[in-house]
Amino acid sequence: MTDAVLDAGPLIHLAELDALDVLRDFTLYVPDAVWEEVDRHQPNLLSTAGFKITRVITPEPSAELQTIAQALALDRGELEALALLETMPHAMFLTDDAAARLAAEEHSYHVHGTLGLLIRRVRRRHRSPGEILKLL
Repeated sequence: MTDAVLDAGPLIHLAELDALDVLRDFTLYVPDAVWEEVDRHQPNLLSTAGFKITRVITPEPSAELQTIAQALALDRGELEALALLETMPHAMFLTDDAAARLAAEEHSYHVHGTLGLLIRRVRRRHRSPGEILKLL
C-alpha cells in the first residue's frame, strides 16, 4: 500500500460523491488541522469511513516551508500536511488546492487531487470509466 497524506478537499469531495473507496489503496495519514476541518464539514466522516485513517499531530514545519506557506497563503491544514510530508517524503499528497499542490511539487512530492484519484481507480480497473463519469 502507498502512504498518503491527506488535505481536506479530497476527503470532503469523495464523501460527497460516495466514492471513499478510492482511498482504500492507501495507508492514510491526516494531520490534526485537516481532521478538524473535515469534521466541521462532514461530522464523523473520518471515524466512520470504513477503513483506517491515522490522525497525526504534525511536527513543526521547516523555516523554508513556513516561508512558502506564507507566500502562497496556505491554511493551517495545508501547512500541517506539508510539514508531515517533510517527515514522509515518500508519501503521496492528496489535495485539491492549487497553491498546496504548487508547494508540494516544489519539493518534488507526488501529488494527486480528487479527479486524479478517480482516474487512478479506472486505471487499476476498480471502477469503469462510465461509473466515474456518472459520479461526476
